[in-house]
Amino acid sequence: MTFFPTDIYYLILVVPTFLLSLVAQIMVKSTFNKYNKVRSRTGQTGFLTARGILDSAGLYNISVVQTGGSLTDHYSPREGVIRLSQSTFGVSSVAAMGVAAHEAGHAIQHNTEYFPIRIREAIIPVSRFGSMASWPVVILGMMFGSRLLIILGVVLFSMVALFQLVTLPVEFNASKRAVRILEGSGMLYEDELTGAKKVLRAAALTYVAALAVSLMSILRLVLLSRRRN
Repeated sequence: MTFFPTDIYYLILVVPTFLLSLVAQIMVKSTFNKYNKVRSRTGQTGFLTARGILDSAGLYNISVVQTGGSLTDHYSPREGVIRLSQSTFGVSSVAAMGVAAHEAGHAIQHNTEYFPIRIREAIIPVSRFGSMASWPVVILGMMFGSRLLIILGVVLFSMVALFQLVTLPVEFNASKRAVRILEGSGMLYEDELTGAKKVLRAAALTYVAALAVSLMSILRLVLLSRRRN
């Protein structure tokens, strides 16, 4: 038996989900680029959108800064800062406002102690360790014929999938908050809101695809171990 990407389980299980992940990445980039060319009639930039949402929620202590790249936007709760990419920060577009509002939604989640995000924060160390240690442990188990090591490796890798699973409601909720705030505040008109929703839905698909890849990888490991036995 070959324990490398040429095995049949890799071709049947992992490759299709990997292609799904690739398609999701292409979709989010193309959708963002499309609606980043649609200027907002209110003239709000990504920075002003995030800053306005934070201030309305009383989160004056959260700063909004620019970072390099495109679609590198994220919220760092430990530092208390929202970092918006160059394609979002100073851009007055439907896409930029949607992304900025999404990141502000994450800041509000932390402030209100949204339960799923508390779970995600708690399992981050375990998932990081599982991501680093799982494959070496599985490979050692395959080399020495140790079922215990293989099971341990699968369990460790499952922590990564668990993190991705918990991430889904966190991301969906942040997008839901973003849309509700953009609509309720009048930052985006109804026809503009449609574009923002499409950008956020495309971004959410990347998290779904990542979870699918992890689940298929776990299934592959289980089937490989059984074939080995």
